[in-house]
Amino acid sequence: MKTIAILLASFCLTTLAMADDSCKVQAGAKNLHGAALTSFAKKCCNDQAAAQKLHGAAQTSFTKKCVSDATGM
Repeated sequence: MKTIAILLASFCLTTLAMADDSCKVQAGAKNLHGAALTSFAKKCCNDQAAAQKLHGAAQTSFTKKCVSDATGM
C-alpha cells in the first residue's frame, strides 16, 4: 500500500512540474506581457487542471500555483 502511495505522489509531482513549465513555455513563445500574460496563463492552467480531472480545492490549488509559476508573480 505504501508503494502505491509513493508512486502516485511521484506521478502527481512530475505531472505538476511538466504542467507549470508547459504554460510558462507557451506564454514565452507568444511573447506575452502584463494582462495578456495573466489571462493566457489562467486559461492554460485551467485547461490543464481539467485535463487532469482536478476538482474543488485541488483544482484551485493547482491553478493558483500554475499561474504564479507561469507569470513569475
